[in-house]
Amino acid sequence: MRQDSSSASVSGSGPAAQGREFAWTSADFSRVQALIYKHAGISLHDGKHAMVYSRLSRRLRETGHESFDDYLSWLEKQGDAREWQEFVNALTTNLTAFFREQHHFDILAQHLKSKAAGTPWRVWCNAASTGEEPYSIVLTAQETLGANANFKLTASDIDSKVLATASNGIYRMENVKNLSQERLQRFFMRGKASNAGMVRVKPELRRMIDFLQVNLIRDDWPFKEPFDIVFCRNVMIYFDAPTQRKVLERIHRVMKPGGMLFVGHAENFTDSRDLFVLRGKTVYERI
Repeated sequence: MRQDSSSASVSGSGPAAQGREFAWTSADFSRVQALIYKHAGISLHDGKHAMVYSRLSRRLRETGHESFDDYLSWLEKQGDAREWQEFVNALTTNLTAFFREQHHFDILAQHLKSKAAGTPWRVWCNAASTGEEPYSIVLTAQETLGANANFKLTASDIDSKVLATASNGIYRMENVKNLSQERLQRFFMRGKASNAGMVRVKPELRRMIDFLQVNLIRDDWPFKEPFDIVFCRNVMIYFDAPTQRKVLERIHRVMKPGGMLFVGHAENFTDSRDLFVLRGKTVYERI
């Protein structure tokens, strides 16, 4: 990558001259790009300088390093598993909401109705984030199949911190403002006293979900049985084309023939027609 005027070798490019707490160079950004691609498959484009600086500056403060060069060198040479996880957590994006892209949940409900009552369903949501998406999935399953549905959801993410939030199932009222009163009363408990203004997902919904950490670019997925349905939404946009293909091939291997794959509104996999065929708006069928 071309070096620009932010290079540390240029006079007057220290933190004070940059108006920053830490010096930040194109070389630093290139190293971060390479490391996050290697460990998480994420392709950071060149417009992400400010975001990367802001998020990783916190890691420098917490680990006591005075420059990005020192921090990245330490991480590469002797960083432990915990700090590598913090590095990945800092650079992942977790925009989510209950029933985001509502049409997917309408299609999910219709698909669940297409099989005989009592049919077992195994579903994987592989970008669980803070839990809004997986809870939307199991909420739809209960509404469609009933409280005793034979339905099990595996909800995974690469980010350990958002998974902890998802597992707790506690949200501010503003996060559930788009849910109907009927759904709020049926599936959530309202906080009282010091927890006023908060809601918690009811235990019967939380019991339908297994939360676990999975790195999509690593070939060590822990699944023993294939899935009927996979939600992989707004994940592939962070991968380059070769990484997308590898992940799609792995998803294909853990799905049943005829299984449904739900993807994000900006994602298109028509180049992988040998694996999946389009069956609806951003919904594919596993061949």
